[in-house]
Amino acid sequence: MTETSPELIAQTLLYPYLNHAVKFLQDEYATAADIDNGMRFGCGYPTGPLAQLDAIGPAVVRDALAARFAQTGDSLHRPVALLDRIADEGGAFHAATGVTEAAAPEFKRVISRIGVVGTGTMAAGIAQVFAQAGYDVVFVGRGQDKVDGVVGYVAKNLDRAIAKGKATEADKQAVLGRLTGATERAALAEADLVVEAIAEDLTVKTELFADLDALLKPGAILATTTSSLPITRLAAATRRPHDVIGMHFFNPAPVMKLVEIVTTPQTGADVDETVRALTSAVGKVGVSCGDRAGFIVNALLFPYLNDAVKLAETGVGIDVIDRAVKEQVALPMGPFELLDVVGNDVSLAIQRELHAEFKEPGLAPAALLVAKVADGKLGRKTGEGFHSY
Repeated sequence: MTETSPELIAQTLLYPYLNHAVKFLQDEYATAADIDNGMRFGCGYPTGPLAQLDAIGPAVVRDALAARFAQTGDSLHRPVALLDRIADEGGAFHAATGVTEAAAPEFKRVISRIGVVGTGTMAAGIAQVFAQAGYDVVFVGRGQDKVDGVVGYVAKNLDRAIAKGKATEADKQAVLGRLTGATERAALAEADLVVEAIAEDLTVKTELFADLDALLKPGAILATTTSSLPITRLAAATRRPHDVIGMHFFNPAPVMKLVEIVTTPQTGADVDETVRALTSAVGKVGVSCGDRAGFIVNALLFPYLNDAVKLAETGVGIDVIDRAVKEQVALPMGPFELLDVVGNDVSLAIQRELHAEFKEPGLAPAALLVAKVADGKLGRKTGEGFHSY
C-alpha cells in the first residue's frame, strides 16, 4: 500500500480509534455493548468499534498499531493491554470479553410529569420526545415568544410526520395537548424529573441547578443534557447530588436514537435505573458511562476527526481522506464533511476539553483546525470550513 492509498488512509485513522475503544472497556468505563451502541446510534456508523475490531482481527489491528507506535512514539498508538491479550489468545473480541444481554431496567421512581428547561432546538426536541411517548411535559423559557417557538417547532415536526403518513392530525393534537409552556421556573415544582437543556456554560448551569434544587419536590430527578461539562460540578451545587444524572440526547432529539446516561459517583442506583427505564420507554437507546470529558461518543469521535486533520497537514488531500473513509469503512460521512456539519468551533472546543482532561500529547488540537476557527471558517453554518458551501 502506498502512503496515500485508500486502505492505508483508512487504517491510519481507524486503528487508533479502535484501540481507544478497547481502552474504554479495559478501564471498565463502559460495557462493550454500550461502546458499540454509542457509535452506531450516536454517529450512524454501520458497526461499533469492538465488533469492527473482531471483523478485522484483533491481531491484525494490534500488529499494525505496534508498528505505528514504533514509528511515532505516540502513546495513543500503543496497543492497550486488553487488545494485546485478546490478540495473543487468537479469539473473537466480543466472545473474549463475555458480552451478554443486560436485564431490562425498571422504574424505581414514579415518573409521570416531566419538566424541560430551555427553548432551543435541543430543548424543544426533548419536550417533543417525552410528549410523544405520553408524558405530560412542562417546559420553561425566558419569554412568551420563546415558549411559543417551542410549540411551533413541535407542530412543524409533526406536520412533516403527517405529510409522510407517519402521524395523524389527532396524534398531533394529542402531543401538543401534553405540552405546557411557562415563563417561570415555579411551574416545575411538581415535576418528577427535570431535564436541563440550556447553554453550555458551567456558571449558568450551576446557578440553574441550585435554583432547581430549592424549587423541586423531594425525590425529583435533575438531569442535564450537557455533552461536555462536569456533571459532578452541577450536582455539587445541590443538596441532592444522588438525584443528579446526565441524560445526553443527540441532535435532533426526535430523530436521533441515542441517549448517553451519565452517572457521577454520587448518583443513586435507583436514579440511574429509572433514567435508563425512561430512556427505553421513550423509544431511545440508552448507553451508560461515567462522568468524564466526552463521555463515550465524543471521546471516541473527536480524536479520530483530529487525527484526520493532522493527516491533511502532511499533504494528503481532504477529499482523498473523505473518500477513503467512506469507501473503506462505509461511514456515512468523511471526517471533513462531518467536521463542517458539527462546526469547527465546536469540534475545537471538545478536542481542547479532551486534551485538558486526559493530558495525552496526541490529543492536542491540530494546528489546521485551530487556524480554521481563527479564520472564522466554521463549516456549513458560515458557508465555508474544510469545504465550501
